[in-house]
Amino acid sequence: MLFNSLHFLIFFPIVLFIYFSIAHKYRWIVLLLSSYYFYMSWKPEYIILIMISTIIDYIAAIQIEKSESKARKKNFLILSLATNLGLLFAFKYFNFFSESTRAILQHFAIPLDPMTLKVLLPVGISFYTFQTLSYTIDVYQGKIKPQKHLGIFAVYIAFFPQLVAGPIERAKNLLPQFLEKHNFDYKRATNGLKLMLWGFFKKIVIADRLAVLVNTIYNDPTGFTGLPLIIATIFFAFQIYCDFSGYSDIAIGSAQMMGFTLMDNFKRPYFARSVSEFWKRWHISLSTWFRDYVYIPLGGNKVSIPGWHLNIAIVFLLSGLWHGASWTFVVWGAIHGALLIIERLTKPLKQAFFNITRITRLPKLTHLIEMVFTFSVVTIAWIFFRANSIADAWYILTHLFTNLTFAQLNIQMGAKWISLIVAVGVIAFMEFVHLIQEHKTIRQFMSNKPVVLRWIVYLAIILAIIIFGVFNNTPFIYFQF
Repeated sequence: MLFNSLHFLIFFPIVLFIYFSIAHKYRWIVLLLSSYYFYMSWKPEYIILIMISTIIDYIAAIQIEKSESKARKKNFLILSLATNLGLLFAFKYFNFFSESTRAILQHFAIPLDPMTLKVLLPVGISFYTFQTLSYTIDVYQGKIKPQKHLGIFAVYIAFFPQLVAGPIERAKNLLPQFLEKHNFDYKRATNGLKLMLWGFFKKIVIADRLAVLVNTIYNDPTGFTGLPLIIATIFFAFQIYCDFSGYSDIAIGSAQMMGFTLMDNFKRPYFARSVSEFWKRWHISLSTWFRDYVYIPLGGNKVSIPGWHLNIAIVFLLSGLWHGASWTFVVWGAIHGALLIIERLTKPLKQAFFNITRITRLPKLTHLIEMVFTFSVVTIAWIFFRANSIADAWYILTHLFTNLTFAQLNIQMGAKWISLIVAVGVIAFMEFVHLIQEHKTIRQFMSNKPVVLRWIVYLAIILAIIIFGVFNNTPFIYFQF
């Protein structure tokens, strides 16, 4: 079920009404059934995978707490890791590794007929796998106690607002909330509804409109050079942000309406002044997951310089692979790892340059230069994320600045000029809102404005969705991960 579908617009109010209409002790049943229905509306049989992970991790966590020997505790942790990562590998990565092995052996003239699995990728499997893994690891490390109520734990794994594309929640934050009694709170509900509205605006008006232009060029990049490639690449940077952060806004807002608080997943990432800061603002739930469960256990930055470089490389190669079973994602992750390493190594040189040119006397100009540079390198890296193949990505990268004429742009864009202008306009509006949010939340900014003005803004956003929205039920990009 897509958030941007009529199905969800009917489903969610019904769930909300039933949830607040029944006694607290039965609400977990409503959440579990609605979450399973939400997931099964895509492909019913794949709910079995979620149930397997739920049961295995429920048992493993309880046994970890009960076990007195460290070896026994570790055995149940391994059971959880092997089950969840095994399912993830089988459904997402088996064919990729099989085909990659064939290609490598073929290079050395060694024939191999690879075995492949003809299965669909279960939507959201990377998200709920990481969520349940963090639970078992936290129990093993003694950070949390295992949840004894199987139904409550099942809801934690399958909670429909964030089931298929996050945020990837931690048990310490989300699990206790299912035990709390939530009364309907008008202010909380309206704030959640406003956040959902903003998410729908970003998805339907910006992301899905940009998708039309981006797909035209990226699905056949060799037919374009220069400005069309540049525009499509910049537009994809905003498309993926609006698509994914739009989903997060709807997820957080819908959960908030029911009384739950989910973690922020984005904090205006294109205002970042460095790549390291970008990753503190982009997909925060994933970047903090890798920090806590991979980077720090490897030693983080508490090791030698070469060791730190290796840790960064491992984390970002895994991050790239997490996003998709394709070498384009691996290269994308490798680029970000390399950028972080280069950023650290060249920090003294950057500071020396700023001191020599005395740009630091103009802090706003310094910030702008850093923001533009960071956005540029992040956007170039997005080429590998979006391209259908390494060959396509390389073509785009090597033809961005060839034949830079507006005449060619006019011929190649044709009737899409109106969509392009609308897209630029709505992006500018969004960035204006983000500029305000760098200093205070948009809710704080609007709270002291007259009621009439606030309603004009709300109605204007609704009207923009109706007029400029693209209503073709386009799936969210991160559903494929």
